[in-house]
Parts: sequence; C-alpha cells; structure tokens
Amino acid sequence: MSLKHVMLGLLAGGEQHGYELKRLYDLRFPAARPLASAQVYSTLARLARDGMVVAGEPERVGGPDRTSYALTPQGQEEFVAWLQEVEPPSPFVANPLAVKVTLFLLTAGADGARGYLRRQREAHMRRMREYTQVKTDPAGSLAMVLEADYAIEHLDADLRWMGSALARVELLEKEITS
Repeated sequence: MSLKHVMLGLLAGGEQHGYELKRLYDLRFPAARPLASAQVYSTLARLARDGMVVAGEPERVGGPDRTSYALTPQGQEEFVAWLQEVEPPSPFVANPLAVKVTLFLLTAGADGARGYLRRQREAHMRRMREYTQVKTDPAGSLAMVLEADYAIEHLDADLRWMGSALARVELLEKEITS
C-alpha cells in the first residue's frame, strides 16, 4: 500500500490537518498496519515538496499548531491515475512459512517441519476465528467486514498450502537433503 496515495485519497474529500488524517486512516483502515503520526507528517512534507498538496497557515485551537493540507490539481491527477491502475500480481512469492519449513527440514528433519506446520496451522485457525468474530459483530462496520473477509481468504489459502506441505514433507526432505 502506498501511504502517499492513501494520504492523497483522504485529502480528496477536502482539506484536513495531520491529526485528522491519522484519525481517518485509523477509522477507514482498521485492519491495516498501524500508522504513526510521524509517518503522516513526513508523508505530507514530501507531498508538499512534490507539489501534490499545499499547506495552509498554521492555526492554534486549544493545543499545538495545526496545519491543514489540501490537494493541488497535480495531487488530484496523481491520485486518480494511481486509483485507476490495476495492481500487478507480485512477481515474487515471499513466503516465510515455506522458508521455515525448508529450514526445519534442514535442521530438525521431517518431524520438526510437521510440528512447525501444525503449530502454525493452530495460530492461523485462532486468527481466522478472531476475524470471524469481527464479521459477525453487529456493531462492526462494513469496512471492517470487508477487511476481515480479505484476511480470512488469505488465511484459508495459507491453511490449504500448509495441508499440501504436510502431505509432501517426506518428499521435500528427500529433495533438499540429497
């Protein structure tokens, strides 16, 4: 996810200050990686430097100074162009689970790899139950349900992969230790 484009998208609704952008991010993307306030302000500084946002005059409203930011036409064009781009599937599969299975096979044999896969399966199942609770929470937002659906589908794919890996542990061990 491009934080630059997320900030442009949040500003597409109108002028906002950094604190409000952080609040909107947390509200709109509750399952995303947490965002530090410093990330918001450093991203806004880069966007201003690149002419995609313009900073207003700082205002003091019962606390620290707050500077509002607004999209420039260039920022709006950049956001719309990015939004229309289809995300290409990753050319590389960075699978830490597969790396660990291979290293278990190299260092602890098939039993170590099977034990790891079983423990990992339990961790995935716990997380899947947590996301299922999110989906069934009557107080949950549709955004949270959509993010939970996405996470559950990915966890399910991992679980299917783990099942295949468990079935192939002995063959894989022969292949990589020969």
